[in-house]
Amino acid sequence: MPKIKTYKNAAKRFTFSATGKLRRVKQGKSHLRRRTPKRSKRLFDKLLTDTVPSHKRVVQRLAPYLKRK
Repeated sequence: MPKIKTYKNAAKRFTFSATGKLRRVKQGKSHLRRRTPKRSKRLFDKLLTDTVPSHKRVVQRLAPYLKRK
């Protein structure tokens, strides 16, 4: 059976924590942040834990070889 291709966009956006929880980056981090306060910019540094179980299944289907510990 051939390997399944990974959707690279999902592999770049999501990671799994050491306990197996799905983690993601907040949206709006990349550009147009010049005038925003430093406190607001710091809030983008933290990874969010995604608690919806269906999101975890979707990401596992899109990126089957994403490292899960």
